[in-house]
Amino acid sequence: MKTSDFYYDLPQELIAQDPLEDRSSSRLLVLDKETGEIKHQMFRDIIQYLKPGDCMVINDTKVIPARLIGSKMGTDAKIEVLLLKRKENDVWETLVKPGKKAKPGTRISFGDGLLVGEVIDVVEEGNRLIHFEYEGIFEEILDQLGQMPLPPYITHQLKDRDRYNTVYAAHEGSAAAPTAGLHFTPELLKEIEAKGINIARITLHVGLGTFRPVKVDDVAEHHMHSEFYQIDEEAAEKINRAKDNGGRVICVGTTSCRTIESAADETGHLKACSGWTEIFIYPGYQFKILDCLITNFHLPESTLIMLVSALAGREHVLHAYEEAVKEKYRFFSFGDAMFIGK
Repeated sequence: MKTSDFYYDLPQELIAQDPLEDRSSSRLLVLDKETGEIKHQMFRDIIQYLKPGDCMVINDTKVIPARLIGSKMGTDAKIEVLLLKRKENDVWETLVKPGKKAKPGTRISFGDGLLVGEVIDVVEEGNRLIHFEYEGIFEEILDQLGQMPLPPYITHQLKDRDRYNTVYAAHEGSAAAPTAGLHFTPELLKEIEAKGINIARITLHVGLGTFRPVKVDDVAEHHMHSEFYQIDEEAAEKINRAKDNGGRVICVGTTSCRTIESAADETGHLKACSGWTEIFIYPGYQFKILDCLITNFHLPESTLIMLVSALAGREHVLHAYEEAVKEKYRFFSFGDAMFIGK
């Protein structure tokens, strides 16, 4: 299976640059994973496709303002630091631009010295380990100095940083949003629960590897980044109950899907657990738990379009994407959504 098998042509103007004022007013393309039949709806119509006894799995991670702009101490050289993973209290794995100015021993000042970072090591893929020095509480300083780490294809400034988080975001730690969840409002979630659908909250902290292009021709040779996840007792119990009682498990986003598929046992059940996942789902994969998926439109040749193709078949997915381009749907993080199911 070749990476180029997952290419589609996307006009630049269809990449959404700004979130809609009303989260649930985005469009929804409904794709029957078995027949390939397509329907066009509004996102708030999602409730029509959910049934009592189903379990909807949401990722309650919270994006931190992980992008810091500083200067190399002793010079005027600007350095951009993106926080990827907290290794221990004040040491973070980061992405630094330009990397050549960030050799071990380099000290970087942010906010006139409110925060100072020292590069202590270069690790895989050229990422830097940085030890931070500050007075007070790191999260408060980050809130003051940091910017939201928007994907590279979004060039507009984000006026309200809350719009790059879901309304149910709770646990800080992501460098990117689980964007399928951005369409939900508190009102819509209440309606869904009132209809008899259980909502299970899991956590997966999204890394920037989400946007890393697949650089190999043979899909099977691609190595996934690792991301930390957590499933508590309550979420595991809700998901298991839906499976055992004939309900469907509907994941909001590829991150929720990757979490439960990573943690599932051979019988398609879950226990409370936490850990790191590098699961790579592409056509040929047999889903253990997931039945349906709510997701945004993904980049051509990305691991995410491969995951979606594993669920609904590559031909069905690429045809749906062609239809979405024709109908001028909005693409990627702030774009429209799909419901893939039966």
